[in-house]
Amino acid sequence: MADQKKNPQNKLNIELPEEVAEGVYSNLAIISHSNSEFILDFVRLVPNVPKAKVKSRVILTPQHAKRMLKALQENIQKFEAQFGAIDESGQPPFPPMSFNTPKAQA
Repeated sequence: MADQKKNPQNKLNIELPEEVAEGVYSNLAIISHSNSEFILDFVRLVPNVPKAKVKSRVILTPQHAKRMLKALQENIQKFEAQFGAIDESGQPPFPPMSFNTPKAQA
């Protein structure tokens, strides 16, 4: 950080377009990899619908994937220090397809 103040050329200007700033809701992530990349597919499961679409895909190098893992671990630790432990009890390893809601009727 101090280096950025001394040398303004090290400063990175990141633009966040409005359509990206809205974000994409996902309740399932599918992670796959090859020898040269990690692919993160973010999916939205909808109650009582047996088909789901990938809403966003992020492709990372193995090095960036590892840095992302570390950053996510650090942020979860900070979150839990501020708000308490994230409760994972009773959570199945894969989200259920029905969410225990009644079927929609028209």
